Amino acid sequence: MTTALVPLAAEAPEINEAATAFMLIASAMVLLMTPGLALFYGGMTRAKSVLNMMMMSFGALGIVGVIYILWGYSMSFGPTNVGGIFASPLDYFGLGQLLDDGTGGPRLVDVFGAGVFIPEVIVAGFQLTFAVITVALISGAIADRVKFSTWLVFAGIWATIVYFPIAHMVWGGGLLSGAENGLSAKIFGVTDGAASVVPIDFAGGTVVHINAGIAALVLALIVGKRLGFGKTVMRPHNVPLVMIGAGLLWFGWFGFNAGSELAADGVASIVWLNTTAATAAAIIGWLLVEKLRDGHATSIGAASGVVAGLVAITPACGALSPVGSLVLGVVAGALAALAVGLKYRFGYDDSLDVVGVHLVAGLWGTIGAGLLSTSTGLFYGGGFQQTALQVIIALASLVVSGVLTAVIGLALKHTLGWRITDDDETAGIDQAEHAESGYDLGGFAVGAGRGLAIPRSTVPSAAAEPAAQTEMAEKVEGANA
Repeated sequence: MTTALVPLAAEAPEINEAATAFMLIASAMVLLMTPGLALFYGGMTRAKSVLNMMMMSFGALGIVGVIYILWGYSMSFGPTNVGGIFASPLDYFGLGQLLDDGTGGPRLVDVFGAGVFIPEVIVAGFQLTFAVITVALISGAIADRVKFSTWLVFAGIWATIVYFPIAHMVWGGGLLSGAENGLSAKIFGVTDGAASVVPIDFAGGTVVHINAGIAALVLALIVGKRLGFGKTVMRPHNVPLVMIGAGLLWFGWFGFNAGSELAADGVASIVWLNTTAATAAAIIGWLLVEKLRDGHATSIGAASGVVAGLVAITPACGALSPVGSLVLGVVAGALAALAVGLKYRFGYDDSLDVVGVHLVAGLWGTIGAGLLSTSTGLFYGGGFQQTALQVIIALASLVVSGVLTAVIGLALKHTLGWRITDDDETAGIDQAEHAESGYDLGGFAVGAGRGLAIPRSTVPSAAAEPAAQTEMAEKVEGANA
């Protein structure tokens, strides 16, 4: 979100219903992305872990949704700037201040300073959905093995200590924004009361993807590897579910990117096209790497390419041309396809490749904006300053998020504890944490052991007829196949 919110004029203006409707739709689309992510991640896990993986997304939706209303919006976009790092959590606590403009209606803001007024409560709602999915993204790095209760506590603390401050620093007029007192202004100077070189992060390259990606890496290192990682094949149990999730993410991402313009205008139209261009090109980039490296272009690769392209174009979507978006996307797909193998080389268990996709593509998209921006990009004659600034804000996000996540992760490790027991992990986290199974195949619940939890009363005893034992074994092997 690059547009500063302008306070309400002395004379109450009229609400722009078209812009408001646009934001209502965009907010609903972004909200849909979290259930879409649950499907995407859930399909990529083993059958015995699918519910827990999906519950981590829904849990983030619950926890972060509540605290964003209470203090998250205030910390991100409130009027009291605390050292350029965060805003006061008290100014808009509970958002009641946004509900009455003194005339009985919700407070309006001018998103362009040019007479386009929308209720500030929908801006808060829109930003709530960003906070939710950023936290949910992290969960893919620690699939199969962590306590659900610890994850919920982490979600609330991380959103408060990491996400809200970084959102303020980048979008709320803080240190990583184009504000007069920001880091860019100190390095490159000030023009007309703002930084001469403004950071490019249209919809969340630093705030969402670099932030979540480095947090995922740190947590994967703190939590440790899954049992059998690197020795046992851990294939996705439901590839169609993954592709459905990727499709929902792509659909919702139009709200994510175009909605960040805050109005249905020409810029939002360009953003829509650039988002499509980069994502389509990223699919091709990923599949080319797979074909050349492995000899096969896979469905998982296509779905992952979708996400890599969406991640990369997020910060740059308002600054590039369609051709520049194609270039950004194809490189993002190729880089992410290569990066997902790093976990085997370096020995960290990023279960669902959050680091390889979100961190790597997020870094490339943020830096690529400095190269390919049609107005200030290095490849368009804009000089090195924009690219240098993009590197600076990317590194700053890495350091802030990485260090704070390490502190939170280690504190929880030594208090609540992260890991479920080895026996529970082997039997299946769905049964251990939720007492449920993802699938019921003719009365046989898939979700424990080697993928099958069988009701105790139905298991043949050692004295049972051999034919009954054979029939049961065939059912078990069929369900696990």
